Amino acid sequence: MLIEQMSIISRLRSLFTDRKQAPRLITIGNNITHPGATITLTQTRRFGTGIDDYIRAVRAADSIDYSRRAALYDIYADIATDSHVQAVVQKRRSGVLASPIEFRRDGVPVDSVNEQLRSPWFLRFLEDAIDSRLWGFTLVQFFRNDQGWIDYDLIPRKHVNLIDRQIMARQSDLQGIPFDEFRGLLLIRDKEDLGRYLSLCPWVIWKRQSAGDWAQFSELFGMPVRKYTYDAADPDALSNAVQSATEQGGAAVFFCPTGTSLELIETSSAAASSDLYATRIDRCNAEISKAILGNTLTTEASETGTQALGTIHANEEDELSKQDRQMILNVLNYDMTDIFASLGVDTRGGEFVYAETEKTTPHDRQQALRTLMVDLGMPVDPEVVYETFGVEKPAGRKYIQLQYPMQNGNENPAEDLDDSKPTGKEVQNMVRSFFVPAPPRGAQDLDW
Repeated sequence: MLIEQMSIISRLRSLFTDRKQAPRLITIGNNITHPGATITLTQTRRFGTGIDDYIRAVRAADSIDYSRRAALYDIYADIATDSHVQAVVQKRRSGVLASPIEFRRDGVPVDSVNEQLRSPWFLRFLEDAIDSRLWGFTLVQFFRNDQGWIDYDLIPRKHVNLIDRQIMARQSDLQGIPFDEFRGLLLIRDKEDLGRYLSLCPWVIWKRQSAGDWAQFSELFGMPVRKYTYDAADPDALSNAVQSATEQGGAAVFFCPTGTSLELIETSSAAASSDLYATRIDRCNAEISKAILGNTLTTEASETGTQALGTIHANEEDELSKQDRQMILNVLNYDMTDIFASLGVDTRGGEFVYAETEKTTPHDRQQALRTLMVDLGMPVDPEVVYETFGVEKPAGRKYIQLQYPMQNGNENPAEDLDDSKPTGKEVQNMVRSFFVPAPPRGAQDLDW
């Protein structure tokens, strides 16, 4: 008996050792098509969420001993489908996605690494990384796909136990498999444990309730009410009135026997107006914007807003974008170092940076050249003009001789001067002709 027990313990220990020595990938599926998967998914509960459901979900998530976040994350997934939430979240993401990232070593871009950054997985990863601000965390698992490219899976948040660092097979489990038994895991956590969606939930719930009440209000009072009076002594009078009303459409209708009356009494209070619902929905959208973007004037117009106030709000939004971009760089340069090495990507001695992009417009560049040449009289190399505006450079001086034969003192423009460079006077004439002369007396001569 003792020998059999020792044998069982030995086999269990060997299994545990093998699992520790060979970290594996997390598989995700359901009971029917993927039996035996690491994670068994459960349908997300959507719609019909009230404030009471939200309060219970928050209390379950805040439990110290047995934190249960599945119900709260279902609410997060539900409110994320709100149109205004989607708009402001995508605006927050765009602050990062619009800034190209590249890897440099000694200030020189490394093509072997940047090739991976231009692949589809990287753009998806940036979105999921930013979403850690909303959900409180993001857990992904990296691997090489069949084509040799880097790829990853987003681990369902309902199956992650952050306190004990475990992967739970079912969302209702209290214990799971430790992170250490899986390879390529990257955990991105926000300073707010339950994420920004926590403060959005009440506003989205109230907004949907107001929209529902508004729809009911419009249905009841948006169309006129039809009134039918029938003779109570006639047994066929009521059925004939009902048939007539049905054939005329589905608007509200009342049937009153002779001798009775119907009176609709509407309150004169401003609270009964449809404007109440519109105002409440607008207030909910404003609070959602402030929670995600830190302002409201960059998403919606305001009757009292000024250009100066809008600029201040835009600057606040830019500061949030800077924080998001810095967070992404910290993840790439520090948290993902070992993961890149395990995937065969050498990032030693280099760093991920945001590539500088040209922000000036062609009109700005034209005005700068005009100031240098016309106003200040400074000579400008024609190569600069060609490169700045993407104009194809003509061969040699023949083109210039054809355009300015008398100014160059040469009445035979067909001379072969292709191997010479234009003179300073030729450059001045060429660049001056590129710009429209300014009015002699300034703006007062303009015919506006």
